[in-house]
Amino acid sequence: MEQFPRLAHLAAQARRGREQGSEHMAIKSGQRFIRENRKPRVHIEYEVETYGARQKVELPFVMGVISDLSGKSLKDKKAAESREFIDVDMDNFDQRMEAVAPRVAFAVDNTLAGDGKIAVDMTFNSMNDFSPGEIARKIEPLSKLLEARTQLEDLLSYMDGKHGAQDLLDKVLQDPALLQAISAARKPTDASATDQNGD
Repeated sequence: MEQFPRLAHLAAQARRGREQGSEHMAIKSGQRFIRENRKPRVHIEYEVETYGARQKVELPFVMGVISDLSGKSLKDKKAAESREFIDVDMDNFDQRMEAVAPRVAFAVDNTLAGDGKIAVDMTFNSMNDFSPGEIARKIEPLSKLLEARTQLEDLLSYMDGKHGAQDLLDKVLQDPALLQAISAARKPTDASATDQNGD
């Protein structure tokens, strides 16, 4: 082996790798995954000299975050010293978030009514839960406004291209008695509809 110093060097590296155990192998597999699946945006390189030849070795950029991101989560938390690092990437982000179930609970000024407070209690299970629409659906006064807005948008879509629909709507809005009569009208219940069909 002394005649082939390069092979001796590689063999020594392989022995050291085996001696470091499964933890080292897990790190290496993580590095391999990053290298093969996603090109890193941060490049860390260093130069080494091996038997007179200089070469650059690139290290993968892996960041560890230690923080309590669960807020007021209702899920039990381990003691800080008992927690372990977990891999988080774009493929399992929602799954990791659902496991942590971050939650916020507080009160805000009721600017809709102009007085009092609105209780806010939200649990986030995915990134989609941070969208304005999803947040509005979880706060009751905003949920009602969002539902009304959705119904108006549906009405506009339904009216599109229908001759005379706009004139009819204007007439209804300008006649309070007609508007009240339409609001008071109810669809027949399932029971009454069944009775009518049976008769």
